[in-house]
Amino acid sequence: MIRPLFWVFFLTRCILAENGKASTKWQTLDGSEPVVIARGGYSGLFPDSSRFAIQFANSTGLHNVILFCDLQLTKDDEDICLTSLQLGNSTTISDVYPGKQKSYSVNGQDISGWFALDYKFDDLQKHVSLTQNIFSRTHLFDGVCPVSGVRDATGLEPRHLWLNVEYPSFYTQQKHDPVVYVEKAMRNWRINYISSPEIGFLKTMSERVNKAKTKLVFRFLEKDTVEPTTKQTYGSIIGNLSSVKSFASGILVPKEYIWPVSADKFLEASTTVVSDAHEQGLQVYASGFANDNIASYNYSYDPAAEYLQFIDNSQFSVDGVLTDFPSTASASVACLAHNKNASRPAKGPLIISRNGASGIFPGCTDLAYEQAIADGADIIDCTVQMSKDGVAFCFESADLSEDTTALTTFMARSTKIPEIQNDTGIFSFDLSWSEIQTLKPQLSIPFPESGLKRNPVNINKGKFVTLSAFLELALTKAVTGILINIQNAAYLASKKGIIITDVIATALANATFDKQRTQKVLIQSDDTQVLSKFKSNRNYQKVLLISEAISSAPNMTVDEIKMYADAVSIRRTSVIKVSDSFTDSLTTVVRDMHAANISVYAFPFRNEFVSLAFDFFSDPMAELATYLADPIRVDGVMTEFPATADAYLRSPCSGKDVKDSYPILVIQPGSLRTLVPPSVLPPAEAPAPVLQVVDVVDPPLPAASNGSTSTPATAPTGKSRSNGAKSVATVGFRLFAILLAGVLYMGS
Repeated sequence: MIRPLFWVFFLTRCILAENGKASTKWQTLDGSEPVVIARGGYSGLFPDSSRFAIQFANSTGLHNVILFCDLQLTKDDEDICLTSLQLGNSTTISDVYPGKQKSYSVNGQDISGWFALDYKFDDLQKHVSLTQNIFSRTHLFDGVCPVSGVRDATGLEPRHLWLNVEYPSFYTQQKHDPVVYVEKAMRNWRINYISSPEIGFLKTMSERVNKAKTKLVFRFLEKDTVEPTTKQTYGSIIGNLSSVKSFASGILVPKEYIWPVSADKFLEASTTVVSDAHEQGLQVYASGFANDNIASYNYSYDPAAEYLQFIDNSQFSVDGVLTDFPSTASASVACLAHNKNASRPAKGPLIISRNGASGIFPGCTDLAYEQAIADGADIIDCTVQMSKDGVAFCFESADLSEDTTALTTFMARSTKIPEIQNDTGIFSFDLSWSEIQTLKPQLSIPFPESGLKRNPVNINKGKFVTLSAFLELALTKAVTGILINIQNAAYLASKKGIIITDVIATALANATFDKQRTQKVLIQSDDTQVLSKFKSNRNYQKVLLISEAISSAPNMTVDEIKMYADAVSIRRTSVIKVSDSFTDSLTTVVRDMHAANISVYAFPFRNEFVSLAFDFFSDPMAELATYLADPIRVDGVMTEFPATADAYLRSPCSGKDVKDSYPILVIQPGSLRTLVPPSVLPPAEAPAPVLQVVDVVDPPLPAASNGSTSTPATAPTGKSRSNGAKSVATVGFRLFAILLAGVLYMGS
């Protein structure tokens, strides 16, 4: 059994109320909500058909979740549930029985490996363990669970069971009769669905099942694959669904049969498969769903968006989805479908864009900001950079070499500025505004090693936005507010003669943000002296940016922060510690900040599954739910994909008191690790540093220089948290600040 701590992953799940989603009219064949079919249980996280996977699917899916068992027959005519006919990739059989692989002809193809029919059931269950067969998923659960059969699956009490008989002809050729087995199985257990890609098998079963209790489903394989009974391709059979109606009540098709995807990963127009099948009275189930294998750029790596394309469009709804991640499919059905026009609560956490909707368009461009507003961002953000001739504009970094075409145009201007970063760069303040405008912004690709690219159509789209144009956009679109992020103030003053705080204050005043109270203004910086420049204006919320991960913030440090800031922006890993792609524990940082009435914004949130700990099921919405719900409840999230956060907050499953709906999962950090055998866990990582007063206090900003590149010997250079560079003067100032703060604290 799974250990009790494991169940702390989940909120108590309530069956949908009769007056809730259950009453919604769906475009399925019978008007009921689509079913969720869990392939091998929760195989997106645990090995296929393991007891962990089955229990997890039962506990996290909707009340009617269906367990999908791919039937394999053993030498003694027993069964196991496992998707692959060849066991070498999904079990430890090659280690247990080395050199015992065989070759068989399966539907005209020669396949070599280890096959269940060469071993007795007891030999497999006693000696062979299950492994994850997809490389990108965690392998720390490999070897934990034994091979299981239908009897083991039913012993875990799935609500509904779907038996898929993939290779009837192969087993018949090897002197095993799958029809006889299935008949016996139906006498022992309730089997709600039986599917097969072979028409002959289904026609035989059609004469032997109680169709009121068991549905027969014809499974379509790839379109150019030949069906063994009729010798026709599945692509040709899909055009004659009236013939299928004679022996089946439904069809199971790869999702591309319904929404084709082009070679360059864009959705094409939907086919008529669903409507054609429904006209014949056939239910349609779509297969191939996995959170870590999103089919098209159109979904922006949000798996819920893909499910909704199949169950909540104006044309049709499939009758069910076959998925490796049943919790995400369940949330899509129960929480997100039919919810596009729902409003968000008046009071709630803020959705703050990160360089606009920078997951969709190049960051800080006009298109990124417009997309962020359209996608529901409350706060749009501008990190202010300066050109050589004094034009303030929005861009994530003063170094333009990373996300623009600057390297190909201005390589000769490359220089190294240790006060800003360790690497060489091409800096905005060394180029005129007219030169900067000749560059093209580039779409950020944060995980190039994973092969996950963002929409290539948008790679160079959008224009640079001046600070004044950004403020005008915010006023025109009437967004809830803006965040102005200020970098490198000390360097710009001492080396370039630019007082960036004055530039920003003037721009805000010219746009009347200094007086009007209808829109929030957040001033963010990692420099407390920058924040102090805006302290006199109570309309502004001052936000201290803490760029590096921290594990805690003692009272002295929090008190110091409160002198300068109303809020902090911290990394996600400063809230939940992550170790080796698993969450480890919950820090006290949010609790300590909230105790001092300091708001907390967390960053960065992305949709790509490689950015998520395994605990979040490759589902960005599950991560958002964990940060925004109890017990954490950050005050806002800074995200590159505002649409995902907006969809979550608009859903009825995101409120504080979720009663009549399925709750989107909220995890307890560290719980999943308890299922991993200690012997295979990697060594614990060192904790992040504690945030000390020395990390918060900054020296006074220098006065403006005459713009020369030299700095007076006495001029403080400020701190640089990004590379840890500190001048002797800065360190001395901080030591003094620590001593002074200690005296004041002890005397309080």
